[in-house]
Amino acid sequence: MKRGSILFPSNFDSIGNVEVVKKSLLRLENKKFLIRIAHGIYLYPKQDKLLGDLYPSIEEIANAIVGRDKARIIPTGIKALNQLGLSNQIPMNIVFLTDGSARSIVVGKRTIKFKRTTPKNLAVKGEITSLIIQALKEIGKDNVTIEQLEIIKIHLEKEKQENIEHDAKLAPVWISKIMKNN
Repeated sequence: MKRGSILFPSNFDSIGNVEVVKKSLLRLENKKFLIRIAHGIYLYPKQDKLLGDLYPSIEEIANAIVGRDKARIIPTGIKALNQLGLSNQIPMNIVFLTDGSARSIVVGKRTIKFKRTTPKNLAVKGEITSLIIQALKEIGKDNVTIEQLEIIKIHLEKEKQENIEHDAKLAPVWISKIMKNN
């Protein structure tokens, strides 16, 4: 594996039993070859002469976990608002809707929370439209400002029309109207 890879004991199932793999990963961590970023999650760090070990983003860690679990995720709440530029706030605790297992993973001072949801919430086709739906749910029906609608309109112009039409059917009625009117 190349530097910057996120590793799990399950990556080495073909080599030996789980206990042997865990012991080996622990030894590599003790030798400072690997960094344990959370329980059962290791990093083969990239090195920088000035900064030292470079850590992956919370999103990269979340994507590695769902890749291992073969699940899907959608960011919710403040994370969706931040990604769309509707908020400057950077969340310390990121919540993802998932069809995988519900759990919380502590990474340093931050928390990644996977919250189980219905298949309907994950049936959206567009990445932008899924963020818009989650961001608008966070804002609330009566709290959406004209400035936020303008930003949403700009984002919707980047999304395929077929995705907007498909995803608008899955959204609550008030969000669907916003998506279709832009």
